[in-house]
Amino acid sequence: MQKGILLVAFGSSRQAAHLSLKRFDDAVRRRFPGVPARWAFTSGVVRGKLADKGMKTDSVRKALEKMWFEKFTHVAVQSLHIIPGDEYHDLVEDVQRFRGGERGFERIVLGRPLITNEGDVAAAADAVMRALPPERRTGEAVVLMGHGTWHAGDSMYDALYDELRRRDDNVYVATMDGRLVIEDVTKALAEKGVTKAWLVPLLAVPGRHVQKDMCGAGPDSWVNILSAAGIQTECVLRGTAEYGDFPNIWLDHLSEAIANDAEARS
Repeated sequence: MQKGILLVAFGSSRQAAHLSLKRFDDAVRRRFPGVPARWAFTSGVVRGKLADKGMKTDSVRKALEKMWFEKFTHVAVQSLHIIPGDEYHDLVEDVQRFRGGERGFERIVLGRPLITNEGDVAAAADAVMRALPPERRTGEAVVLMGHGTWHAGDSMYDALYDELRRRDDNVYVATMDGRLVIEDVTKALAEKGVTKAWLVPLLAVPGRHVQKDMCGAGPDSWVNILSAAGIQTECVLRGTAEYGDFPNIWLDHLSEAIANDAEARS
């Protein structure tokens, strides 16, 4: 038996993002000592940019093919997605292709995204509350940036939003796609008379979306949308894969997937 782990992220070509993933990689190796860990990026655009820089990265399918050729027999795949949207379901299909058959592993399991059910919502809300900027003062808002999707999995952002608002009515969730848009949050903050907001990524790594869409100089960045409404901003440039209790949620999901598979076979 040869065990291995495949960690799957959207990916990024930015150095700061790779440092975030390195910290998560270190956490995986501490949790599962002696088990080799590999990486795959789901974004073809990111893989292309990295290739242009001379950095070789793999798609999920390519990474699993390599692990099969390396004689791994038992593989645990862990998604670093936030919610179970389109990309996660593509990952489910990729994993299914390597389950059984001549080119399949003896066992392959998949750990779920950060927020998939009610228990995950509570755990993620706990992680958010414990990781709020310590410099934040009374009356200042925190706006979490999620990617968002028009997939049904987007409802997990709504569930987290509602849970956070029960705990602190100045903590908001907004997404780049989907229902929870920054314009609605900006309007709500202005109506409450909030004059300062902390922008915090709800993304695994601080890649292009954080650097450009959240905190960039362009007129459509969240910083400038809020500034146009008279709201001062502070950006937190770190991804959820690198700090607080967020990494442990993903690692718990990986441990759970492995344990459930072992129990099913016993």
